[in-house]
Amino acid sequence: MSAAEGGNRGKGRGKAGGASARDTALQVLTAVEQEGAYSNLLLNGAIQKSGLTGADVGLATELVYGTISRLNTIDYFLASFVTKGLAKLQPWVRNLLRLSFYQIYYLDRIPPHAAVNEAVNIAKRRGHQGISGMVNGVLRNVLRRKSELTLPKDLPPVERIALEHSHPEWLVARWVEQYGEAAAEAICRANNEAPAVSVRVNRARISREALLERMQEAGVEAVPSGLSPDGILVRSGGNMALTPWYREGLLSVQDESSMLVGRTVRPEPGMSVLDCCAAPGGKTCHMAELMEGKGEVVSNDIHPHKAKLIEEHAQRLGLGNVRTVTGDAMKLADQFAPGSFDRLLLDAPCSGLGVIRRKPDLKWAKTPGDINEIAGVQRQLLDAVCGLVKPGGVLVYSTCTIEKAENEDMVRGFLDRHPEFVLDEEQPDGGRALAGAEARSSVGLQILPQDAHSDGFYIARLVKRH
Repeated sequence: MSAAEGGNRGKGRGKAGGASARDTALQVLTAVEQEGAYSNLLLNGAIQKSGLTGADVGLATELVYGTISRLNTIDYFLASFVTKGLAKLQPWVRNLLRLSFYQIYYLDRIPPHAAVNEAVNIAKRRGHQGISGMVNGVLRNVLRRKSELTLPKDLPPVERIALEHSHPEWLVARWVEQYGEAAAEAICRANNEAPAVSVRVNRARISREALLERMQEAGVEAVPSGLSPDGILVRSGGNMALTPWYREGLLSVQDESSMLVGRTVRPEPGMSVLDCCAAPGGKTCHMAELMEGKGEVVSNDIHPHKAKLIEEHAQRLGLGNVRTVTGDAMKLADQFAPGSFDRLLLDAPCSGLGVIRRKPDLKWAKTPGDINEIAGVQRQLLDAVCGLVKPGGVLVYSTCTIEKAENEDMVRGFLDRHPEFVLDEEQPDGGRALAGAEARSSVGLQILPQDAHSDGFYIARLVKRH
């Protein structure tokens, strides 16, 4: 079974619904390949248009994310079955073969003959007899030879990890260099697992214990987070954003690693706090909750529509101490006087390579040049906003990536350029769950996706000298 099967993924196997789920998945996969669009956005839109419900939504979701997650392994195996080569096929035919191979090779809940029959039916509807015959021939051949489909035993480490766990070789090579072969393989393995569902309790309205009790009474399987005192891990219970608890402002959907950021800022009631790049607003609202409604969190984002989302979140959570502003974070020093804030959070734009589990297309879309480019932006942002911190105040720098160039190296460079800042002796604390991570870096906390089945994240806490 695919590790990506989780939550409600992959449960719907009805024939009629299954075909439309496969049609939807095919449409999304082809658009992702041709337009370079994000799969999660396309999938949400396609599901709404298709009218899929329940189990069929699960199947379409599983097929899209699973096929993208395992893309280069699927192509490696399929190449030997397609005489003229995968590259010469029409995009929709190529993606039909990919999603069908994914079902046959990685899923054990779908009868293989059903996957083949549905693929042939789709090929007949969308193409001509020659295409449906080719699809039928390729997939039946895959079924016959499935047990033979193994990787060569003598591959070099980087190539083996890249093919076994379906990641680009350049990315695997970087991670082997930064973290060693065993950790790099563990990163890639973890990236192919289904993401956990976690929520943050709004302590301004309810305790974690009381919310857990309500969830359990409603039949939701939930346990306290081992990383954050504000977190709950939801093992089963559907989309938490559609629950009464969400509407009533008792919780927010947030990854456990991300919850550590607000706690690392350690905002106190009455303080003045700036969140420089705040959308979608999870960390802003967390800090406002920790401040018990006293003081102010100024929440900035460059996009007006995203600033509006932050406002809506704050209203839903009953937080009157959030003020949204819109503008380029590089120019915040034009808006606020030097030393205006007790606490400043720069949750910087980054390559996002810590959240591949949630956005599998990222690993295929990114290039080494993207990492260098975004590191340049991060450097400029740090230099632009650090003057807004009061003497004795705190700057927290965080990203959702695992690249040292964007994380540990970035903070070291900043401290060299700005001797008025020092690394706080009290760095982020993830408790026992992150004991290994705490020894990984002498500058800040680098969480890898295998550490606690949460997002890859980096957090550093810096203090401005008096």
